[in-house]
Amino acid sequence: MNRNNLTILILYYSRHGSVRKLAELVAQGVESVPGCDARLRTVPAVSTVAEATAPEVPLDGAPYVELQDLEDCDGLALGSPTRFGNMAAAMKYFWDGTSAQWLSGTLSGKPACVFTSTGSQHGGQESTLLTMMVPLLHHGMMVMGLPYTHPELMTTTSGGSPYGATHWSGLDGKKPFTEDEKRLAVALGRRLAEAAVKLRG
Repeated sequence: MNRNNLTILILYYSRHGSVRKLAELVAQGVESVPGCDARLRTVPAVSTVAEATAPEVPLDGAPYVELQDLEDCDGLALGSPTRFGNMAAAMKYFWDGTSAQWLSGTLSGKPACVFTSTGSQHGGQESTLLTMMVPLLHHGMMVMGLPYTHPELMTTTSGGSPYGATHWSGLDGKKPFTEDEKRLAVALGRRLAEAAVKLRG
């Protein structure tokens, strides 16, 4: 990793692996842009049992995010599964603890994008993407999506949205990624990294 490279934070929460796979595809797109490195991070699950705690290190996947990761990043891709048309509680819990970063403008002016996965094709993908944008806008981030210059948006029969990358995972969470979904996720990461490079100027 080159110290002069831009760092693009890919922050996600995944229960069954679909959002994690999307995060990895977005990371591919980020790292296809010269001078950009992807930093994958996740958040711990929340529990209805007050004394339950997550392990200090996740059993697999990316390390847990730290607030310093927000300071260090030059751009942010945010991913969560859909929970009734909104982001998962674990991701919302993390953002609810970022008031100090909001007050100091840590993320202000940095580019951002969002991605999600749902069990059903019309299970709230676009509303989840739109509501995930709200805290990013409050933080002053420059939120972007995918333009229709990506022909896959016109041909996809599964996931894919102008608001961000998506995957239709099926009710059992095992539906494979389509080529359109993969290409759109990689394109989103590349677009985010290219924006970060331009903003650095």
